[in-house]
Amino acid sequence: MTLEYEEIVRTGLPRQVADLIRTAILEGRLKVDERLPTEEELAQRFGISRPTVREALKVLAAQNLIRARRGPTGGTFVARPDPGAVARNLTEAATLLVGVGSFTVEEIVAARIETEAVCCQLAALNRSDDDLARIAAEIALQRDEALSDEEFCASDVRFHRALVTATGNGPLRLMMYAVIESFVPVTNMLIYADHERRRTADGHARVLEAITARDGARAAALMRDHLQGMRAVLDHALDRRAARSAPTVSQGGKTE
Repeated sequence: MTLEYEEIVRTGLPRQVADLIRTAILEGRLKVDERLPTEEELAQRFGISRPTVREALKVLAAQNLIRARRGPTGGTFVARPDPGAVARNLTEAATLLVGVGSFTVEEIVAARIETEAVCCQLAALNRSDDDLARIAAEIALQRDEALSDEEFCASDVRFHRALVTATGNGPLRLMMYAVIESFVPVTNMLIYADHERRRTADGHARVLEAITARDGARAAALMRDHLQGMRAVLDHALDRRAARSAPTVSQGGKTE
């Protein structure tokens, strides 16, 4: 193991030490499952106190970059990345950005159109029978008129999750996690107030037919058409919302 660190500025030491070790992990100088030096060894190497090292290790543990193991062969080790945890972190960040208005609805819809079209093409190539069954089950559920709006929206998220899973592409699944978990609910909240269920289920069914036939180009085109139609409904819903929130003018000329 090679740990060559620059001299540390004496402010915010725990964070700086954590950043240096994190860089070593990301650059591959510290390997997965490799044991880190002891707290005493790290303290000597950096010229800092053991409590400072301990705080730095807490930062890395909170980022799921290291793990501790007890016993004679114990110590602190570089953690094996957990794709689920990484995906959840991406989703939390994306959800926060949506919540503070960093993305417009137009941007969200455009992102969905481009990325989900790619997913359709790969799903048509790589889908399994189990993938098709999961997608079909959600479409059948979406046709249930007794389903509440909340349940329909949850099913819609699961449909798109299953579609992404069918791509068989790990990096794409990771990237799409934020799109599915953060962006789909945002548009759903606006659309399903207008009860667009039948159009949605029909659009999903057409995409499934193309994926089942392994026709990636058609599946992608159908998904684009489906989401473009959603864009029109979104525009209508946003116009109605703006009209309801706009101030009215009374006959006397006063704004109400």
